Amino acid sequence: MESQLWIGKIDAAIEILRSIATDKIKSESNIERLIGYFKRNRNYIPCYALRKSLGLRISSNKAEKVNDLLVATRQKHNGMSWSKDGSVALATIITLYKNNEHEQWHENSKIHFKFIS
Repeated sequence: MESQLWIGKIDAAIEILRSIATDKIKSESNIERLIGYFKRNRNYIPCYALRKSLGLRISSNKAEKVNDLLVATRQKHNGMSWSKDGSVALATIITLYKNNEHEQWHENSKIHFKFIS
């Protein structure tokens, strides 16, 4: 299945999951949950093989580290407790300022998106 996901074949990966014998599965509900995840997120699951051949990143580790440095660290101090919405709002505001997009957002409610590898 891993190789099917690597080349972006979501339907093939789902078929492999469905073909696993039930006596080999600890929890059928977990398999169905994974299939549901693939179906819901199929438009967001990249073809990693293509990204690699184009020299693009295939990992989110840099974004996760930046989030940890800018958002998570701040939230963990002084015993703060954050809701999911509050955490997303803080990340959004910090990102606007770090990318110098806050004025554009305040004036026009728009952000200039730029693609990077």
